[in-house]
Amino acid sequence: MNNRPWLHCLLLLLALAAVSCTKQQEQSEPQPSPRIEEALVSVPEFDSQSAFKYLTTQTDFGPRNPGSQGHRACLTFLQTELSKYAEAVTVQNFSGADYKGKQYQLTNVVSSFNLQATDRILLTAHWDTRPWADEDANTAKHNTPVLGANDGASGVAVMLEIARVLKQQPPPIGVDIVLFDGEDIGKSGSLDTWCLGSKHFARTKATGFNPRFAINIDMIGDKMLAIPREEYSEQNVPDVVNMIFSIAGKLNLHQFADKRGSAVYDDHIPLNDVGIRAVDLIDFNYPDETNRYWHTTEDTPDKCSAESLGAVGKVLLYVIYSKAQM
Repeated sequence: MNNRPWLHCLLLLLALAAVSCTKQQEQSEPQPSPRIEEALVSVPEFDSQSAFKYLTTQTDFGPRNPGSQGHRACLTFLQTELSKYAEAVTVQNFSGADYKGKQYQLTNVVSSFNLQATDRILLTAHWDTRPWADEDANTAKHNTPVLGANDGASGVAVMLEIARVLKQQPPPIGVDIVLFDGEDIGKSGSLDTWCLGSKHFARTKATGFNPRFAINIDMIGDKMLAIPREEYSEQNVPDVVNMIFSIAGKLNLHQFADKRGSAVYDDHIPLNDVGIRAVDLIDFNYPDETNRYWHTTEDTPDKCSAESLGAVGKVLLYVIYSKAQM
């Protein structure tokens, strides 16, 4: 594990010049249309059962809300696990307050793969969980921390399994995975109280860190998974959204519902605000439009499935390994 933030910043700065050069080439040379069918051949398998194990490992720590024992234990696990696979692992320590004004020490975990590559993409998810089950039908549980099997653990589980694959089969492009802290301690209607980790990352990013695009995943473990085209993503980065849903369609993944969804304020927004073209893959209707487990004590592993994690993980691997050919 490398806890030297200056090293990560230096490596990202080195990417700037080459990324800029790459963009100039793209502008001067006609680019062929994506040929996804040809690119699929070299894409490694995504182990959905391994990903689900990563989900339950997190929930075994209990709720991972900032300041809790589960939060501290999970942070150690994430650093240790990612250090097995990544070429560099750094942490961003920062302080932040929940909407009630309580201060916490928070940590983003950053891991990088194929450091020599100048063409890079960014993958993100949040690893913290909601401190209060304030959407629970039982008002007596509103101060109970949420276990966060779907809202937190699912996105991280996919990222950890992708990291394991990237170690086994080095990717053709550079990949940075950031696990954000402090995403889920906000108050409804107050946008400045949410997504503290991604805001810190965006605010402090190296000037030279300009990935081709970013994909954030959140709440993607639902047994009844149906990911729509999130509205902000569709408005800001339509080409990446189209690419993702094109891949999902060719793979016959029914978990990607190719229709316009609602606008969700998530970790992709602070990234877009600083010029990182970021999309959000999220199924906010958990499990459906009539029954909600979001921010309740019902957000447990039995509501999630390996198949759903596998669908998202498979698409992300195709994005990573086909980019050199697309």
